[in-house]
This record gives sequence, structure tokens and C-alpha cells, in this order.
Amino acid sequence: MGAGSWGTAFAKVLNDAGTEVTMWARRPEVARTLATEHRNPDYLPDVRLDGVRATDDYLAALDGAEIVVLAVPSQSLRGNLANWRPAIGPDATLLSLAKGIETGTLLRMSEVIAEVTGADPGRIAVLSGPNLAREIAAEQPAASVVACGDEARAQAVQHACATGYFRPYTNTDVIGCEIGGACKNVIALACGIASGMGLGDNTVASLITRGLAEIIRLGVALGANPVTLAGLAGVGDLVATCTSPLSRNRSFGHVLGTGGSMEAAQQATHGQVAEGVKSCTSIRALAERNGVEMPLTTSVHQVCHEGLSVAAAVGRLLGRSMKPE
Repeated sequence: MGAGSWGTAFAKVLNDAGTEVTMWARRPEVARTLATEHRNPDYLPDVRLDGVRATDDYLAALDGAEIVVLAVPSQSLRGNLANWRPAIGPDATLLSLAKGIETGTLLRMSEVIAEVTGADPGRIAVLSGPNLAREIAAEQPAASVVACGDEARAQAVQHACATGYFRPYTNTDVIGCEIGGACKNVIALACGIASGMGLGDNTVASLITRGLAEIIRLGVALGANPVTLAGLAGVGDLVATCTSPLSRNRSFGHVLGTGGSMEAAQQATHGQVAEGVKSCTSIRALAERNGVEMPLTTSVHQVCHEGLSVAAAVGRLLGRSMKPE
């Protein structure tokens, strides 16, 4: 459900794994091109999707679906799910690909899914890991984590998307996977800003490491297993998103680091959603509510939404009091 870059790449993964796939696209013209030319005209247009059906009719897409893959941006998930809910089968597994914290409610995506659909948490799974869509669509080897409270459902999703180039592992720590996936986008913005300022690998490595410390603090406060955040859904996703030029969040931050405006950064990412821009505010609020200190996240929020200059943000971070690691 969703025909963005990651939804498109994951549809290819499922299809290559031998799973029967129908893609839902919001715009009829995209659905038509997917159905007739077997490619997505807007995202990854050079990727072939032979064998994947497509429609702009969500009723047709959801009819009989055993796994419903939710591949829309985090802040639009609630509204879409409210429309789709009556058509979702009573025992379908709901798999979230979105990485974010909902604005206002401060809910993780699995919590939004449960609240809107009334589904038991055991039916809700999340997929997270170092999964840059273009690399996976090119069949470059990658690994990921399918997290679900019901281990049997996690294994069913695992088998549905396992290919020669995509290796999914299972986990029951949904909280850890979701917090890792949401927070890494914010740290990637910080790394992009540093890169745009001309700062080097020492700076980026320091940001990744201190960012991971923030993520672990918040995850543990919410009930996550810290071991999860040392794995693919934590460190793995964080490193890929913070260092790759294919990362929208890093690219967005890079423009800000060169002195560009928020509008210029949005144009540079071709209008695609940089989830961290909105999530930084929600994550900061979630951290404050749980008494967790997240200075990097706070700085990114201030740069994106309060007009703080990137130079001032760096100065504030470096001027913090000395403390043990």
C-alpha cells in the first residue's frame, strides 16, 4: 500500500521471493503505468516489476491480502488506514515500512496501526534495517529485521521476502526496531549538515556514535532491548542512513549545512519525504516526556524549526559541559 521508492523496491523483493504481490498507488496514472509497463514512472523508473499487479483501487488491492504492507509516509499513515480499515482481512498481518513518530500523539507506527484498526499487537509487524531502496532494487546484498510480538507471523513475513540478495532476520522487539528506525533519520540530518559544512569523517563518526547513545537511552526508557539497537535495526540502519548520498535525510541536511534554506533542501531531495524533518520534533517531545536527554535531536529540531543557524548549533553542542562517556 504505497508506491514510493521503498514501497516499489520492497514490492520487487516480495515478487522476487515468489510472493504474489499487488501494489496500490494513490494516483491512477501511476497505477496504469505499473500495470501496463511494469515500472514506476516516478520512483526507480528503471526497475522492472514484472509479475507485480497494480491498482489505484484500495478495495481491489486489499481483497484477500494475507500481508498488508504499509508503505506510506509516517505522518499520512493514520488517514490512509482509516480509509483502508474496513477492507483489511480480520487475520491479515499488518507490516509497517514507515519510520517515524506521529506528530501530536507521539505514537510509534505500530501503535498508530493498533489504534486505528483495532488489530491485536500480535498481528502488527515492522521491517527495519540498512535498506536504501535504490541499492536493494539493484539487487545488492542487504539484510533487515522483521519484528513482531508473534514470532510465527514474523517468520511468515521473513519467508515472504527472503531472496538471494535480501536477507531478513526476525526479532520480537518491535519497540527497539521502531525507535531505531525513527531516530536514525534525525541523526542522518545532523550528519548531512556536518558534511555540508565541510566537516570530515571524525565529525560524522562522532555524531553517529553519540546519536546511537541518544537512541539507546530513549529506546530503553520505552522498553526496548538495547541489543536490538546494536543490530541491523539500530547501528546498521544508522550507519547506512548517515553516510550514504542515497539517504534523503542526509541529503536534506547537506543542503542546510551549505547554508541552503529548508525550501532548497526540499527541492534537492526531489520532493521526497525526509522523515527526520518532522520526526525530530516528535522524538524530542517523546524524549522530554520520558525524561531522556537527546541534545543532537534537540539541535536538529532547532535548526529545522526554530531558525537556529547550523554554526550556532555546532557551538552549543561543543559547549556542553564535560562528562563521562
